[in-house]
Amino acid sequence: IKEKVREFVLRKFGERPCEVVVGGAPLNKEIENFFISVGFPIAMGYGTTETAPLITFAHQDNYVAGSCGVAVKHMEVKVLSDDPENVAGELVCRGINVMKGYYKNQEATDAVIDKDGWFHTGDLATMGADGHIFVRGRSKNMLLGPNGQNIYPEEIEDKLNSMAMVNESIVIQRDDKLVALVHPDMEEVNNLGFTDEDLENIMEQNRQGTEHADT
Repeated sequence: IKEKVREFVLRKFGERPCEVVVGGAPLNKEIENFFISVGFPIAMGYGTTETAPLITFAHQDNYVAGSCGVAVKHMEVKVLSDDPENVAGELVCRGINVMKGYYKNQEATDAVIDKDGWFHTGDLATMGADGHIFVRGRSKNMLLGPNGQNIYPEEIEDKLNSMAMVNESIVIQRDDKLVALVHPDMEEVNNLGFTDEDLENIMEQNRQGTEHADT
């Protein structure tokens, strides 16, 4: 069955794609797991405009689920953490493809490139023993839980966005509680002929599902 599904998906991508590169935003975990399960040839890249543009990359033969790859050639990468395999820290990089600076804006340049030439991405990540990078979220978006734990809204939003009739979501903190603001996929709602009451019931089911979700 998986082979037939794989052939069907490949046909949608031109039948014989050598590799489909994902970048620009994290790949939804459910979609990623599906691609892996059917042997779809995906590759993953991560970078910024300031790094022209790649920092890490993984071809399909060394692809690891949840990772955006390993440092590309001529690029040094490290995670500013005492325990980078388990505790996320800011991802920094240094190499010949890192920009010299922002045009006529030394203050902005100094804010992201330190005296040793490390470019500070502003992303929080962990790094496996084999060098694979796992981006957790933006440092400015990280929330501090009531017990002092670090909470990465992007990981929760990824789960929410894969739920029925959800177009997009954002997770915020109000006092000591996490609150998710969800925008329904109204195009799909209308196409399926759902009423407002139907939509409310679906969203309530989604809400109940998050109570026991492993986020």
